[in-house]
Amino acid sequence: NSIEFTGAFHSTIVKQVRLRNPSSSTLMYTATIVGRDAADFSLPKGGIVSIPPTRQGFITVEFTIRFLRPAEAVLLLISNKCDGMEGATMTFSLKSEVKNIEPHGMLKCRSPCYEL
Repeated sequence: NSIEFTGAFHSTIVKQVRLRNPSSSTLMYTATIVGRDAADFSLPKGGIVSIPPTRQGFITVEFTIRFLRPAEAVLLLISNKCDGMEGATMTFSLKSEVKNIEPHGMLKCRSPCYEL
């Protein structure tokens, strides 16, 4: 599975990953971001999620586009034993793409092009 973060240069994009628990026991996951550009991604609401039986939970991932090149990382969701039940480890590919560049401001200058 892949999660794409697309937007303007210097913008911050927030995505949520929905996790469903079809079992009759509570599942707990610890989220970690690894990879070349892992420092550019963050988990603003923390890296631990508890999912009650037959319900769903969410992990929030945030990314600020700082470079023109695509950023890549991996979101790892590792299950913790809870109520004697352990879920499967899940991975998601995190990728970014700059769609446009907007200037922060403009500066006008006057100067001679050439002087003897």
